[in-house]
Parts: sequence; C-alpha cells; structure tokens
Amino acid sequence: MTPLGGVAQLGLERRPVTPEAAGSSPVAPAVFSDLAAEHCEACEPGTPPLGEEEAARLAADVPEWEREGNQKLRRTFEFPNFRDAFGFVARAALVAEAESHHPDIELGWGRAAFELTTHAASGLTRNDFVMAAKLNELGAPES
Repeated sequence: MTPLGGVAQLGLERRPVTPEAAGSSPVAPAVFSDLAAEHCEACEPGTPPLGEEEAARLAADVPEWEREGNQKLRRTFEFPNFRDAFGFVARAALVAEAESHHPDIELGWGRAAFELTTHAASGLTRNDFVMAAKLNELGAPES
C-alpha cells in the first residue's frame, strides 16, 4: 500500500487544480508553486535552519503564509462550517503522514490553522515550504 492509500479508503481523490478553478475560493492559493511537486527530505538533529535570505526567497512562493523569521510558518484556512474544516484537516494529515513532515494543527468551527517548523533544525527548512505549498494546493477547490 502506498503512503496515501488511506485517501482512496476514505473515498477522497486528489485532482489537479488550475489557476482558473482556484480563483473564487477563499482558501485558493494566489500563487501555484513548484514546491508542491517536491517531497520533504529527512533532517538530522542539528541541521541548521534556513538563513534569512533563503527563507525570504522561499516565502515568496507561499505568500499566503505568515513567516516568523526563520522559525515558523503559519496560515489559517477558513471554511463555511466545521465539517469542511475537519475534512480539510483529515486530508492534510494524510499528506503530512506521506511526507513525514507534520504540522501543528488547530481546528475550530469554520477554520483550520497550521504551523510549520522543522524541530530537528529548530527552525525553518525547505521541508516547511514544501508542505506549505502542498497544503495550499490541497485547500484549492476541486474542478
């Protein structure tokens, strides 16, 4: 079974999203990033976090995310109800598990907030930006 085997079991299906289809969604990404096509790589404890210049460059690919220096990324996705927010969190958890890069998640009525950091690096690594881009795509409407 592939790491995303659970997606099929839940009756979910990943579909490509076009910029045209994403235009009207409150959770649609403003920029479609090549980072979403990458995969997270394992980090050894003691890996240094990204420098400010590299973090700023990568942040330009996920402008919907708030960046706290080279320490963390944060974004809140909004939904019309709890069910949709919960469904998004469930899909995000499957992606996080497949990538072995797990965000901190806060779920509430009509919202799901994500915080990304790489604990082994005590700050941001490329993995955090890759996961942010993947969550952006996941949050876009299906066509």
